[in-house]
Amino acid sequence: MFGKSKGDAAEEHRDIGSAQELQRSTATSGASEATSSISSGLSIVGKIVGHGAVTIFGHVEGELHASTVVIAEGGKVEGDIVAEELTISGRVEGTIRANRVQLKSTAVVAGDIFHRSLAVEENAQFEGGSRRLKDAIDTSSRVQANRNQLQTASIDISAGANGSQSAY
Repeated sequence: MFGKSKGDAAEEHRDIGSAQELQRSTATSGASEATSSISSGLSIVGKIVGHGAVTIFGHVEGELHASTVVIAEGGKVEGDIVAEELTISGRVEGTIRANRVQLKSTAVVAGDIFHRSLAVEENAQFEGGSRRLKDAIDTSSRVQANRNQLQTASIDISAGANGSQSAY
């Protein structure tokens, strides 16, 4: 109406419809946890506490706590990780505490791993100690305690190739 073309209005309605459909599919599937991601080109310094799945494509410097963590190829975490399930295809420097840890062939890990189960693919690089524990973490009490101690993270966004960057 004011400065919007019909195409813009149609796109806005399509985006709203997509968001509503996503909410409906999440509600009907019974999944109560959302998946969050740190995209490539994004660096975060601070403590990240998630209650669902977190995928890292960018760079995190600090602690990372979530139920399920995936460090994608090209992703990097410098700091401690606490998770129920952890899959690493990128780089990690720090102590890992996770019940299930999987190091993919492209993984590079420098630090100790405390785990219930550990799977290491051929060509994965791991330098540090590994210790099997009956329960490497207790996610229910740890996540609840961390909810009360959330800290603000500092976000550094670098402009992409086209000069624009958006973070959601």
